[in-house]
Amino acid sequence: MDVIDYTPTRDQYAYTFGGAAAALRVTPGTALRLWSDDAFGGVLRSVDDLSSAKVDLRFVNPQTGPFYVEGAEPGDTLVLHLADLTPARDWGASAAIPFFGGMTSTDRVVTLQDPLPDTTWIYELDRDRNTVAFAARHSDHRIELPVAPMLGTVGVAPAGGEVRSSLVPDRFGGNMDTPQMRAGTTVFLGVNVEGALFSVGDGHYRQGEGEACGTAVEGAMTTTLIVDLVKGGAPGWPRLEDDTHWMTVGSSRPLEDAWRIGNAELVHWVAELYGLHVMDAYQLCSQLAEVPVANVVDANYSVVVKAAKSLLPAADAFGGIHADLRARAATL
Repeated sequence: MDVIDYTPTRDQYAYTFGGAAAALRVTPGTALRLWSDDAFGGVLRSVDDLSSAKVDLRFVNPQTGPFYVEGAEPGDTLVLHLADLTPARDWGASAAIPFFGGMTSTDRVVTLQDPLPDTTWIYELDRDRNTVAFAARHSDHRIELPVAPMLGTVGVAPAGGEVRSSLVPDRFGGNMDTPQMRAGTTVFLGVNVEGALFSVGDGHYRQGEGEACGTAVEGAMTTTLIVDLVKGGAPGWPRLEDDTHWMTVGSSRPLEDAWRIGNAELVHWVAELYGLHVMDAYQLCSQLAEVPVANVVDANYSVVVKAAKSLLPAADAFGGIHADLRARAATL
């Protein structure tokens, strides 16, 4: 299998989905080893670096890409298998950004309250122990947390010639901020434009569900992934598969609309996988679905709806490509 290494220079970062020229052209079946910068572009390096002085929200979540996939046409399904995610720095940063996050006044939920204090935390990475260290800013507490690498952003160019900020999750994927986007996961995205034009970024060394303060342990990441393509069958919203679960992602505001999208997508997928009437799939999913909240801080909120494979008969999605990609990834 061909493995292509790609590290963008700062002037090659993309900050949108759509509207950017392809960085590379790749053929289905290619493995890519990609370096991506952290959400802040590497500017928060100490607790004295404050987002109000260092971070411009127009230029966050720098994307690596986009990549043009040969043969991809609107209506096809882009398949990305995340083979490995490895922290590319020995530290990560997190921050409470004024008027940004789930537990503060924002531009959408406006109050007369002052912003929460602009604060930065630096997490040191211990590769031998595979931990990152939370160091409290207002006491001497230090807590080691397991590293759990994930990608906050995985997406394709939107339909209709739209250009969307890399802060936004929607039908095209984007800034979904779900911890399910980890090594071993296969991502299915509907292709909207010729070549798909997918990009990735926003590496997190770990993140709690919901990403409550608006930032995870943000860090540069080296991602190894395999690109593939299924002709036709484009899902309306992102679908994920790993060895244990079928998953769908809905993104919207308010939160219950994201929940409804994800649930509807899972119902239709389960109906398709098992040949069920949609009402029977609705009843079945009502009894087994798990619904982790991915984020409640982005321009749209994201919800993941999961069905455990252990509770269902064996089935193959998209011709069983997840299992095939898992096997191919083991050879890298």
